Amino acid sequence: MLDSELTIVYEDNHIIVVLKPRNVACCPDESGDDNLFDCIKRYIKTTYNKPGNVFLGLVHRLDRPTGGVMVYAKTSKAAARLSEQMRTGGFEKLYFAVLCGTPSKPRATLENYLRKNSLNNMVYVCTQTEEGAKFASLEYNVLESKGGLSLAEVKLHTGRTHQIRVQMAAINCPLYGDMRYGGENAVKGKLALWAYSLRFTHPTTGEKLRFEIEPPKDEKPWNAFTIKL
Repeated sequence: MLDSELTIVYEDNHIIVVLKPRNVACCPDESGDDNLFDCIKRYIKTTYNKPGNVFLGLVHRLDRPTGGVMVYAKTSKAAARLSEQMRTGGFEKLYFAVLCGTPSKPRATLENYLRKNSLNNMVYVCTQTEEGAKFASLEYNVLESKGGLSLAEVKLHTGRTHQIRVQMAAINCPLYGDMRYGGENAVKGKLALWAYSLRFTHPTTGEKLRFEIEPPKDEKPWNAFTIKL
């Protein structure tokens, strides 16, 4: 990721809120590719002339193909308090997703058990008793349907790997562009999953904060829908 591509939405002494580009990792991984985490650390070091290693706390994650809004902690206190909000449900993440097809219920909560196969980096719906099974819950609301596609808002209750992609595919409405989980219903294109909203309490001031970023509305398939924040 080029440092010039870093888009900062909000920053103070304790947190930094940024736009995560699609197909950029949110933190270092086994690929060794440059990533958003290291880019932010370079920005802080250069901008504030920080000596030595710069602290940056990873509070939550987005999969590489997913774009949208993310918050990172600039202090250990902020990192601990935001992580506690994640654990207790005080940290709200909302997504837009374009689905192939239309769910039978326009609004519903999906609850499954998921297990990850580390060998192929795939996640599967499983039974509660299977080894490695983790509970996953989300709620979706279909906002608009046209041309065999549906725009849905998704709220995560848990944060499992590939959770939205796997759970929506399990009801035969995979995400647009999801060739990994979409099966015969998959449509080729960029993965249409976008983290558009974050809501949390500021770790030191206690202020209620919400940050929103629109998906690329001029691009397919987003341009097929009316998206309002």
